[in-house]
Amino acid sequence: MADLLRKPFGTHGKVHEITPVSAGWRYVGFSLYRLRAGETVGEATGANEVILVLVEGKARLTAAGQDFGLMGERMDVFEKTAPHCLYVPNGEAWEAVAETELTLAVCAAPGQGGHKARRIGPEGISLTQRGTGANTRFINNIAMENEDYADSLLVTEVFTPSGNWSSYPSHRHDEDDFPRMTYLEETYYHRLNPAQGYGLQRVYTEDGTLDEVMAVKNHDVVLVPRGHHPCGVPYGYEMYYLNVMAGPLRKWRFENDPDHDWIWQRDNAK
Repeated sequence: MADLLRKPFGTHGKVHEITPVSAGWRYVGFSLYRLRAGETVGEATGANEVILVLVEGKARLTAAGQDFGLMGERMDVFEKTAPHCLYVPNGEAWEAVAETELTLAVCAAPGQGGHKARRIGPEGISLTQRGTGANTRFINNIAMENEDYADSLLVTEVFTPSGNWSSYPSHRHDEDDFPRMTYLEETYYHRLNPAQGYGLQRVYTEDGTLDEVMAVKNHDVVLVPRGHHPCGVPYGYEMYYLNVMAGPLRKWRFENDPDHDWIWQRDNAK
């Protein structure tokens, strides 16, 4: 079985640390801190650029020699308000001092020094609907390709209502063949509401050499090295996930699973 489902180390401190080495790939890194008020964390970015996402809570942030002050607003991710985020280039350092209980995501990928440290959101991030019927979900685009915020990173949030599916119809982005497709590694950081719930995520290739179905719980991370990767949530629960993608080209081009592409064709013909 592929080691695609990563459980948190615990409930406090640094509870996830996924690197290209530990994931067995080349580009994406993801870490998660769960802190108490008054606690401080910080890191040097090294060869990576990072986007700090304040998933929940408030913190005072400094980065690249600048004081960005108090950031953060939503105290529960399922408020679905726009997140406060901070971009930090490679070759710099950042520090966060938790003002409240804090869930802080650190999204990382190789940097080329093409951008300066800056706030991202909440201005300019608006919750938008994608899909129809039981495929309806809601998106907060943090740093996708239309926003020139980063050298490598693509970052977005997705809220999937009770009983619905997302990252669906099944699609893949695992070939470096722009403009047809781009090679993008991807992580999914999952949250469930109520917290005792679960979701399902399948990661599979069309030839069947990779085919894993995982029950994901609150704070789990799923790695998507290749293949299709739909997920769903049972009735009675809603799902959030934070996506981090990166590859050799900062573009998101994908192809649907041919078996299920008819759904996309039907829905987009309306």
